Amino acid sequence: MKLREIAHSRTGDKGNISNISVIAYDARHYRLLLEQVTSARVRALFAGVVEGEVVRYELPNISALNFVMGQALGGGVTRSLALDAHGKSLSSALLDLEIEAGPDNK
Repeated sequence: MKLREIAHSRTGDKGNISNISVIAYDARHYRLLLEQVTSARVRALFAGVVEGEVVRYELPNISALNFVMGQALGGGVTRSLALDAHGKSLSSALLDLEIEAGPDNK
């Protein structure tokens, strides 16, 4: 299933850094996020786009993960000629990540 079936996202930027939060709709799905939405998978998903490190922060109190991705925006808003210089579309792309459904989702 797609990640978007159990979570939504928010994104932000600061310079050449993109920040994406993935928030479970239901706290019972947080375990799936922890197990399957890793820094390595996010880095692989954005290969060719994100050139820097991808760091994952866990926010269990709100059933969320936050990914901070360096060198992700072509130099930043004031330097990039990209159509999406803020990286807002990255959060939508992340929600297309395929994950295995847990017992609650089958």
